[in-house]
Amino acid sequence: MIKIVVAGFKGKMGATATQMVIDRDNFQLVGVLDPHSTESNLNQIGQYSQTDVPVFQTKEDLIESVQPDVWIDFTIPAVAFENTKFALKRKIAPVVGTTGFSEEEVKQLVGLSQQQQTGGLIAPNFAVGAVLMMEFAQKAAKYFPDVEILELHHDNKLDAPSGTAIKTAEMIAEVREPKVQGNPAEEELIPGARGADYQGMRIHSVRLPGLIAHQQVQFGSLGEGLTIRHDSYDRSSFMTGVALGCEKVVGLSQLVYGLEKLL
Repeated sequence: MIKIVVAGFKGKMGATATQMVIDRDNFQLVGVLDPHSTESNLNQIGQYSQTDVPVFQTKEDLIESVQPDVWIDFTIPAVAFENTKFALKRKIAPVVGTTGFSEEEVKQLVGLSQQQQTGGLIAPNFAVGAVLMMEFAQKAAKYFPDVEILELHHDNKLDAPSGTAIKTAEMIAEVREPKVQGNPAEEELIPGARGADYQGMRIHSVRLPGLIAHQQVQFGSLGEGLTIRHDSYDRSSFMTGVALGCEKVVGLSQLVYGLEKLL
């Protein structure tokens, strides 16, 4: 039985992850964390009325009361880094879906996990289909170096581009030489019209109500094009990957970046 806490349990992703942990026989939810929560137990919230699990407002109170194996984090970028450090220092394996980490922050966390000999996972996207989309895009980029990434998310998302788009660009860059795309004399009549520039490839972010998480990787070549697209229509699509992460990290000795490392 893997003992798990969920940070950010009142957010949409956190609530979905909380229910996933409750529903799985091999997981035990031992606590949830939200600094703004006024409840002391999950059973005080209607949808969890049959679930006796303590609610904590601070990390320190949580760690004094429960001893989890895994820390699921779906909070916000401003606190996720500190939460992940906190977990690793106490040899709790983090499974982090909060995006917005810088490259330097990821390096720091990997280094800390190595010192602590503690596994962990930071994944820009937990949907298995999204991981396959990134893998397929990397394979295609060997033959189609002209590429643009279009990512579409709900209008409450805080970071842009998305972690998935950045991870996709990083994976493509591993097999593609930096290349300036488009007409070298092109001019943006409105700044930002061509999107973010990552080694010459462009990334465009759309934020609209009604969307969940979607990404299109579009390649162009002489006389042909290739489009690879993934759509998450419901947050439940991420839970297969979150559950897999929880099962795998307890057997690791350092933190890894990207769900594909565990598939």
